[in-house]
Order: sequence, then structure tokens, then C-alpha cells
Amino acid sequence: MKKVLIIKLSSLGDVVFTVPLANNLKSNGYEVHWLTTEKGIDVVKGNPCADKVFFAPLYTWRKNLFNLKYFFQMVKLIFDLRKEKYDIAIDCQRRIKSLPFMRFCGAKRRLISNYSSEGASLGANEILPPCASGLHMVMWNLDYAKYLGYDISDIQMSLPEQPEAVKSKVDALLNGVDTSKPMVVIAPATTWEPKHWAVENWQKVVDALKDKCTLIFTGMEQDKSLISAIGGDKFLNLAGKTNLNDLMELFTRVQLVIAPDSGSAHLAWASANPALIEIYCCTDTRLFGCFGNDEKYFALSGNLSCQPCNKRTCPREAGKNDCTKSVSADEVIQKAEQILGLRVLQ
Repeated sequence: MKKVLIIKLSSLGDVVFTVPLANNLKSNGYEVHWLTTEKGIDVVKGNPCADKVFFAPLYTWRKNLFNLKYFFQMVKLIFDLRKEKYDIAIDCQRRIKSLPFMRFCGAKRRLISNYSSEGASLGANEILPPCASGLHMVMWNLDYAKYLGYDISDIQMSLPEQPEAVKSKVDALLNGVDTSKPMVVIAPATTWEPKHWAVENWQKVVDALKDKCTLIFTGMEQDKSLISAIGGDKFLNLAGKTNLNDLMELFTRVQLVIAPDSGSAHLAWASANPALIEIYCCTDTRLFGCFGNDEKYFALSGNLSCQPCNKRTCPREAGKNDCTKSVSADEVIQKAEQILGLRVLQ
């Protein structure tokens, strides 16, 4: 059995979008190993797509750049990778942070996309030819499997099966909620300011759905003020009470998730259970939006001339962050009622 190492060191959503590549390679007879960081470890560890997982605490290392202890940890990790004698290593990160692992992992073939940057291609010995523009990140990652000669028409997603302790915790969190109505998770927070949908739009959505659904709000501790501003404190507010494993379990129990372009949205899509409405402001639905069943998954975006800019801060002086209002509340409400009406009839 050939061994392949997949290197993905960035955000939760990016790790989710790499899982279909791992499943494709497993189905074609590879033993699949992953190298990932704090943001992706919970999605990969225990996932059927991974035979072995190596953990690089990249964010800890970044905070301690001049600490020899952490430098030697990185060196040891590279030596551990070399012991595996990989046939292939695939750099799905395509940035300088993956370069040392890629260059020194010892794999015979080290593949990287033509669309790498920051000198990351120096770690590879094979560069893929350019792929079609406008591909979703899932398909962009699957281009590695296509390059190796495999059929990529069947996209297989997977997440770890959650242990009983996680299921019991979610049982307790949901204790007493009204399950006679459709259960809807609203996860309004994300990382970039221009990704955040306007507060007044969230308020309208909450007001429209509050009597028809059981609303559940999720987020991190720092998201509590945003959730309070849109009215989440009047309902079940789980901000700061869940980790990624809890969210994966929660999403298997609800009918709909509404969120901006965020890790929570991508995790909900990966769980394959709830319907999903994603609201895109500055980022590109073609690259990151949910896809599949057109009656279940909706990636909504406005049509401003500057969309999508894919920038962390809005470059405009006039009309700054207008994209955060470009999707109307009425559009989201209409999609939610359409989805939930179909669910009720089923």
C-alpha cells in the first residue's frame, strides 16, 4: 500500500474542503496521513479519511518564534515524517508555512498546485499544470487526484463519529428545547470584518423565524456581544459553550443552519444533515460556497461591482463595507421558509 501525506495547515473550512481529496486517495488504495494544526485537528482526528494524523501547533510556534524548545519540536516533527517514507506528499496549503515540511518530509514525489505563492513551490518536485479558473476549493484540491490519474466525479465527505461523552453533552445543552418546531442554528460570527452580515439584517431574520422555529445560537465566547445585539439572548444561546466536536454533533440534530462564510457554515455542510444558507459579503461563493442539492444548500451573495474582493479589510472609502448589506434579509427569510416548508411536508 502506498503512503501519501496531505499537508493542510490553515483554517477549519480549508481543512473541510480537503477531506474529499483524502477520501478519494483512500478509495484508490493509499494509506493517507495528514499534517494539520490547531484549527483542523478535530476535523481530521478520528475521521475515516485519515489513517494517521500529525499535529503541528503552528499558532503556538508563531507566538514563540525565538524559543529553541519549539524550534526543536518542529525539527522532531520533520524527522517523524521522514520515518514514514512517503511515496507522495501533497501541499494543499501552497504557502511558505508548509514549505519546510514539504521540502524535508522525505517523500519521493512532492506535489504542489501551479497556484502556489510565497515560494512554497520550492518544497515540491512536481508542479501541477494550471486547472480551470473558478473552481470550488473542493475541486481545486481534487485536482491532485485527477493529476494522479483518478476519477474525481464522486465527491465523498466525512467527519469523525462523536463519542458518547459528546452526544451526552449535546443532549444536556438541548434539554428542554421545543422539538415540535424545526430546529434552526444561527451562527452569525466569522473572522473577517467584511464577512459579517449587517446586524439589522440578522435582527429581521430572527424576528421572522422566532415563532415558527426553535432558534439556537452558536459562537465563541467573544461572539456573545454580537449574538446579544441580534436578539440571541432571548433563545438558546450556546456561545462559548461548545467546541468543534459539539458543533459536529449539534448539526446532526437540526434542520437548518444560517451563517456567513465561516468555519461553522463549512462544518454544517460537511455534516450532510442540515440544510444550509450561507451569506457571502466580501468572499467568493464559487470558491467557498456550499454546493450539492439545490433544494438544500444556498450560498447567497450580492451583486456589487466590487464583489467578491476576498480582502480582510474593505478597500473602498465611499460605501465602505456595503457588501455586508448586499444580501437582503427578505431573501434569507424566503429561503429559510422555503426550506423549512419542504422539510415539514416531508
